[in-house]
Amino acid sequence: MTGSGSAVPRQFSFTTRAYMAVDDATGEPIGLDDVDTRVRWLLDLIAAAGGELVSRLWRPATFDVLAAGRDRQDRRLPAQGHVAAARLGWDPHYPDGAYVPSRVTRVVTAQVMATLRTLTYRDTAITALSQRFDPATGRLTAPTEPGDYVPSGFARGVRRQLAARARRDGGAPAGRVRITDLQGPPQTSAMARLSAADRQLAQITAADRELVLTVKLPTSPAPAGRAQWRRVRLTAAIPAHLCGRPVIDWHLPTLVLDRKGLLWRCAATELVPAGDLDSAAVAVGVDWSPSTLGAAATVADSPDGLVSDYRGFTYDDRGIGIKLARLQAEGQLLHAKAARLTRLAATAPPEVRAQLQAKIAVLDAHRTAVGIKRGRINRELAFHFARQVTDYAANAHAQVIAVEDLTTLETRGHGRVNNNRAAQSARRKAVAALAHTAAGVGIAVVSVPARGSSARCPGCDEPLARPGGYHTAWCPDCRVGGDRDHLAGVNLAKRALLGRNKAARRRGQLPAIRVAEHAPIRRCRDKTGPTPSRPRHRRVRRSLPTAPRRLGVTPKPHVPAPQASVWDTVQPAPPHGDAGSRDTRTSQAPATPVADSPRST
Repeated sequence: MTGSGSAVPRQFSFTTRAYMAVDDATGEPIGLDDVDTRVRWLLDLIAAAGGELVSRLWRPATFDVLAAGRDRQDRRLPAQGHVAAARLGWDPHYPDGAYVPSRVTRVVTAQVMATLRTLTYRDTAITALSQRFDPATGRLTAPTEPGDYVPSGFARGVRRQLAARARRDGGAPAGRVRITDLQGPPQTSAMARLSAADRQLAQITAADRELVLTVKLPTSPAPAGRAQWRRVRLTAAIPAHLCGRPVIDWHLPTLVLDRKGLLWRCAATELVPAGDLDSAAVAVGVDWSPSTLGAAATVADSPDGLVSDYRGFTYDDRGIGIKLARLQAEGQLLHAKAARLTRLAATAPPEVRAQLQAKIAVLDAHRTAVGIKRGRINRELAFHFARQVTDYAANAHAQVIAVEDLTTLETRGHGRVNNNRAAQSARRKAVAALAHTAAGVGIAVVSVPARGSSARCPGCDEPLARPGGYHTAWCPDCRVGGDRDHLAGVNLAKRALLGRNKAARRRGQLPAIRVAEHAPIRRCRDKTGPTPSRPRHRRVRRSLPTAPRRLGVTPKPHVPAPQASVWDTVQPAPPHGDAGSRDTRTSQAPATPVADSPRST
């Protein structure tokens, strides 16, 4: 266990774009449009080969081998995807006459193996659930073994698939049901994960606030030989908010194409302060609220026991949640209209069907644009929330932040619309953003059980009364109460402090406390929590117009300007679009100083 004051490595991601490209052999400049074309040829080769390999391997025997983790000689399969595929003899096929380097084959097999290994868990769960499915009632029986447990949302989706298959087949499914019986092979994304290759295909260096990527790209859609693969040296600026940070390694990026051209999805490793969960004395509990994204409260472990001032912090999104709800309703409306036109087009004459299909394409494009906008707003909202909670915890000198376990948190009882709205909120993004932001200042984030956090008193663990409705809580015995979200934050922080020495750590996941213990929390009259800072927003003019009223004319009612939104406190992204990092930026200087340069030379 690392002690206080030590540093540990952690990875983070960001995006950037190249502003200059040259031929590595001759040094001649290459237009960025030409680079986009050559990258598209590379991605087409990778996507076609990956899709063909997935379709060829989409059979139950593939998932049996991956579930066992053994090859033909009963040796354990290595963790590297391309090495495991080569040992199993799973090689992709390319068009006749096309020459593709072996390092590109590594990229293809690594991406395919990552997809198949992820679906192996789903195949095993579907097989177990199919044995507990009753086609007569359409229900799943209760699991008998602890290993048969799966998340409730996943079980509901599989149950619907099994019920649809039973109706289609006219009876109970025969034998074991596999993932290949319920769905077809997944589509492969057009991307190139260069991290699966070595220096023969790509290498990256960092110097003078620039990243230089040297990668082999084809010079034709179907390269016929080694000479039609040439090295290109791409130069991109390191985002300004990453300059000066203790980055110890820059990793090879993943290349994708979007509407702006070539995009690098990069990763780097930096040193951050080590969080010491075992010796935590002050904790902050974060409760997910249906009215706002979250609320927080602090609990301290003193010699006299656990104390709290019961004064919480409520995150204010400044109306962004209402905007997200409007976009969600708009996306659902577009989906319903497209589904209705699809049903009409199925029985329409050919000339009418063509018109309906054109309208459906427009609706799908609009729905995709709405989804992209929602994702962008959710991301900014999550990291703004993470920065606010991290500052609150740092001001309280907390060593740990406790969040509710999202796998056991399911919205229900608020109606179909509100349940759907809460289910599609940015909670999981907020957890990832909070863990990333808090790790930068040495604060650990753990997940604790969510059941009963807002229903029981932190002092006596008895059910709370609701004298003022849903959002208020009061304990007549302990005589404490207030906002139910703040009391829930106190309970979550208490569970983190009591179970800090029993946290389960799994790779790739937050430390988790499985059991909710109870200890009375004494109300402290002294102020132990920090006062949340209120960012200064733009001044809003609320005075009435001074122009004289015209007789005989009904004046236009004066509507004051709306309040400043959260976007005034989040610094804007650089104009070149290379600020894709999940960190809060500390400078408004553009990340790419030559963003106005022409794309072609």
